[in-house]
Amino acid sequence: MKWTPGYESDDVEDRRDESERPVGAGLNLPIWLFSRFGIPGLLVGAALLYFGGTLGGGAGSRSAAPARSADEKDLVHFVSFVLDDVQKHWRERMGPNYERARLVLFRNRTRSGCGVGQAAMGPFYCPQDQKVYIDLSFYQDLRRRFGAPGDFAQAYVIAHELGHHLQTLDGTSAQVHRAPRERQEGASGLSVRLELQADCYAGVWAHGAERRGLLEVGDLEEALRAAAAIGDDRIQQQAGGAVTPESWTHGSSAQRERWFRAGYEGGRVQACDTFAARSL
Repeated sequence: MKWTPGYESDDVEDRRDESERPVGAGLNLPIWLFSRFGIPGLLVGAALLYFGGTLGGGAGSRSAAPARSADEKDLVHFVSFVLDDVQKHWRERMGPNYERARLVLFRNRTRSGCGVGQAAMGPFYCPQDQKVYIDLSFYQDLRRRFGAPGDFAQAYVIAHELGHHLQTLDGTSAQVHRAPRERQEGASGLSVRLELQADCYAGVWAHGAERRGLLEVGDLEEALRAAAAIGDDRIQQQAGGAVTPESWTHGSSAQRERWFRAGYEGGRVQACDTFAARSL
């Protein structure tokens, strides 16, 4: 992907130097408030239970600033560029109705408007504070554990989470979360459709990025490989268990690929109506 080295965004909030703090309020919020990037809900539940008391050091304390490699500095600049490019794309599409989200960089764990966020959850979006949260170590997992390397695979992650921001702004997320639990669950339930729509929105942005000359040879394949790598069926297989569609929250590898491609090829939000689709 073509981008501007050294880029800085005003919408990035860097908490990487903060020590762990007591959690306090917010832990009673429902787990579904986290729109997570393909990481099983079990990890979230475990995080909320384990860290339900405190998260380590006292309030206001700070740990020594961690060493930062040149690669990590470049990665911060890269995600900053992608964040602003995706938001510029949606601002041009939606006009003044688009409210900018912020992106929070953290290490290990942090508090959010939705409660505790930790690295094991993967990147997530919190509609309560309209922020995307990411521990940059996730990109190592994406490359090594999930076999999805490449900068456009990394860009897809940010674009997907900002897709959830769009769903918050237009009320889609609230409608899904107000629906009866039985309608939300399952391989074709509303939760899966919500996630696949966010994948599709990421594809719409990718379409626009290509028109602006930002894509390079192999970028599309990187995004599709990442989408497939974090399908619910693939994750369940990696965990050594049976594939159980009734427990899916994000969709299968094939579904995630399909809907990212639908957005990329269609280039319009109208291509992303996963809720009207008879088959996903």
